[in-house]
Amino acid sequence: MKPDLMQLWQRFKEEDDQNAREELVIHYSYLVKYMANRMAINLPSSVEVDELISYGIEGLIEAADKFDYQRKIKFETYAIARIKGAMIDGLRAMDWVPVSVRQKSKELEKAYNRVETKLGRNATDQEVAEELGITVEQFQTLLREVSLATVLYLEDFLPGEDGSNRRIMDIIEDEQADNALDMAELMDTKRVLAEAISRLPEKEKLVLELYYYEGLNLKEIGAVMGLSESRISQLHSKAILRLRGRLSRRKSQLI
Repeated sequence: MKPDLMQLWQRFKEEDDQNAREELVIHYSYLVKYMANRMAINLPSSVEVDELISYGIEGLIEAADKFDYQRKIKFETYAIARIKGAMIDGLRAMDWVPVSVRQKSKELEKAYNRVETKLGRNATDQEVAEELGITVEQFQTLLREVSLATVLYLEDFLPGEDGSNRRIMDIIEDEQADNALDMAELMDTKRVLAEAISRLPEKEKLVLELYYYEGLNLKEIGAVMGLSESRISQLHSKAILRLRGRLSRRKSQLI
């Protein structure tokens, strides 16, 4: 960390200097603009970038307030998940996903869960379509209809052993825990999530890795994989639906 930034963190955290806090938020505001522009690419045109920025600033401020500058963790890494999470919370409050789309995505999730629990492996499109009593073509149409909603799916909450809830994307990206017990629980939950992801079909797993870990958007992933953006969107939707089904089984075990 640069000396001038370290001084700002020290003033803010050690002396409760609110001017230093404001300077830090201004300095790191580029993270909010970066995340807002990247998220907007995969959202309907009705969602304005300025709205995302407004939500993201709230996440940035919260991240600054909670950050422990003395740990060897980059603030950028710590903050980006909180910024994205605040934007997602804002989108949910806007309720821009139609009820019918949410219902369809839930039906798909449950169908994947039933088939894969029964077979003990990844289900094919044909198998899920048969479970739903529709044709493969109708299944593909259904996937397209729910694709926009899946941007929210990894922002759901996974219950911990003590009954507390943690955002899944925070679990993926968090490297900071308050104590050894929290770290042990964090690592256990990461293990469960990593195991669920590892059992996805290879293409779906790669899409998740590029989207959530590397920060690529669907168009960029398509270029990397040599596939159309619509095909990447379909792979993303299927991966998330499978993952939600597997995590829902963990939820039922913990509740």
